[in-house]
Amino acid sequence: DPAHCHPVAGRHMNEMTSRRFRSVAVRAIAAVLAIAPALALAHEETGQAAGFLSGLAHPVSGLDHVLAMIAVGLWGAVLGPPAIWVLPVAFPLVMALGGLMGLLGIPLPGVEIGIAVSAIVLGAMVLAELRPPLWLAAAIVAFFAVFHGHAHGRELPAGTSALLYSLGFVVATGLLHAVGILLGLAHRSAAGRRAVRVAGGGVALAGLFFLWRAIA
Repeated sequence: DPAHCHPVAGRHMNEMTSRRFRSVAVRAIAAVLAIAPALALAHEETGQAAGFLSGLAHPVSGLDHVLAMIAVGLWGAVLGPPAIWVLPVAFPLVMALGGLMGLLGIPLPGVEIGIAVSAIVLGAMVLAELRPPLWLAAAIVAFFAVFHGHAHGRELPAGTSALLYSLGFVVATGLLHAVGILLGLAHRSAAGRRAVRVAGGGVALAGLFFLWRAIA
């Protein structure tokens, strides 16, 4: 009976998609680990490669950036398709605009506060499993992306390529989103759902610490 085949086929397709994504995410993480020694030397090198590697290293140089970007992936996984890919695409795109503002020296008040609040809000979204309309979720992510991008852009190392530096921090951000999504896939089981919510709560608490540090 075809009616009974469709749910089975749907589950099979979801499992195949999940396996493919895990494979891609694991390879991406492995790639970052493989170039870790080069990242350690990035600020000591000169030339175009140094610009890209400096940008690639910058998002992982601060825990506030790392947690917020992973939280984007976690929230996308909690929301499911199409948010699982819309949010991780929206964040780097808008972050690049914020990075351009930083590179050009355009002021943006409260950058560190905005970054801290992003961790609080995104972590709370995961903890509470809030499911706003897709456009609102994307708008929230895009709003905070401006602050993260500006922070990256204004810290361009002297003598490096602005374009390759920007490309580097956008790529690194995408990889951190992939880590968040990979972890967020555990949300499909009861125990995994609790673990993901706890992770969201941890990000929110860390954000409170970052906020205290920013305003102290």
